[in-house]
Parts: sequence; C-alpha cells; structure tokens
Amino acid sequence: MQSEAIIERPEIRVGDLLLGGKQVVMMAGPCAIESFDQLVSLGKQLAQMGISVLRGSAYKPRTSPYSFQGFGKEALKWHSEAKREHGLLIETEVLDTRDVELVAEHVDLLRIGMRNMQNFALLKEVGGCGKPVILKRHISATLEEWLLSAEYLMAYGNSQVILCERGIRTFETATRSTLDLGTMVAARLGSHLPLIVDPSHAAGKRELVPSLAKAAIAAGADGLLIEVHECPSEAVCDGRQALLPSDMAALMPELAAIATAVGRRL
Repeated sequence: MQSEAIIERPEIRVGDLLLGGKQVVMMAGPCAIESFDQLVSLGKQLAQMGISVLRGSAYKPRTSPYSFQGFGKEALKWHSEAKREHGLLIETEVLDTRDVELVAEHVDLLRIGMRNMQNFALLKEVGGCGKPVILKRHISATLEEWLLSAEYLMAYGNSQVILCERGIRTFETATRSTLDLGTMVAARLGSHLPLIVDPSHAAGKRELVPSLAKAAIAAGADGLLIEVHECPSEAVCDGRQALLPSDMAALMPELAAIATAVGRRL
C-alpha cells in the first residue's frame, strides 16, 4: 500500500527530472562551494554515479560571524558555469530576500536552510521566484510548524515545494542531530509534498551517513541530499560529515537495492 501511495503522489518537475514519483532522486556535493574546479571535477564524478543534482552553498549561515561565510555571487557564477561541464542540475541555499532573484537566475533549485525555516519575509520572496525550493525543517520545529512554513511558500505562488528532514535537536550527543524518520513518515501522510532527507547533517559523522541514507529510502523518502567532498580534511566547513567520492560510488548500488525492495528506483 505504501509503494502505491508513493507512486501516485504529485510530481515536481526540475528541468528534465521528476521528483515525488517512483524515482528516488539523488542530490550530492560539497557543503560549501570552494572553487570552480572543485565543482567541475566533483560534478563529473557524481554524474557518472547516477547523481541527478549537484548541491553546493554559495552563501553559508554560520553560528560564529568569524567562520567561513561562502564566496557569494562569485560562487553562484562558478556553479552555473560548471553546470555546462558536468551537466547536472544544481541547487544552493538562499539566505536573504535581496539575493533571491540573483540566486534564482543561476540555479535550478533554491534551498531554504533550517535556520530560515520561519524567516517569513524570505519565504514570501521565494514564493514568487518561479523556481522549485527545498525547505529544510528547523532542528526544533514541530511537524505543524514545518508544514505551515511550506504553506507560506505556496500561498505566495510557489507550488514546487520539497520538504527536507535533516534531523532535530535532542539530548543525544553521539550524532550531530537526531534523524526523525517518524515525523518524516507523518509528513508524507499529512502532506502531498515530496520529501527528501539529509542524512549528512543529521549524522555529523561520515561513517553514520550510509546507514541513515538507507533507512530514509526504506521509510519512503523521495530523495537524498548527501555531502560529498574530494578531500574532507581540507573542506572549509562540515568536512567531518562529508563522504569521499569513492564512498558515494560504493553506496549507490546499496541504495538502489533498497529502493528496488520498496518498489522504487534510483
């Protein structure tokens, strides 16, 4: 019964990709965009694995004002130019209402990070941008709050909303966040929107990511958003949770087997 419900859910078109149907859509890439060459090299490797979307943030919201904040407009240009080389769809995070138009010009998917889930001015602006948007759940948000943030986007004109579970804050310290697959399933039952999972931010440790990714597909996720970096030890941020390209390549057939088991495909 669950597999039938998944197949029948309305699909969101991103370029030539349909999200929310039988295919489990794979999105992967670095936490932050570090260079044009990085995007071309990594993008080509991911494309060969069957990844559909290259993730990468041009703007980085950081807890400390002294931490790396991203390369901004320059990184957006690298992202769109590198797309001509690797051929993948691309996504990035948008932080500010003033940047929405610029970001929408350069990428196929906009992402609203968990810190901005209830930034209502930003939600309204992105609602009118005309591009699909990934809406991450805040680490302390209830399901109702998350879905109402999605309603803001839809109320202001954007029906192409993709929910993203990325873990919540609990008392547990063994992981960066606690991946809440129970609420992910509840979100699927209570909303028509496609739903993807970010196991990297939930785990905080690369060795935990593969198991969480598999569990997410088994629980009905429509896609995964995974951090991959060619040299995690030198990443400007979140290197500890990033898989190597070789790790991602080894994981793909395992994910495909689980997708097949639940009536899906990568």
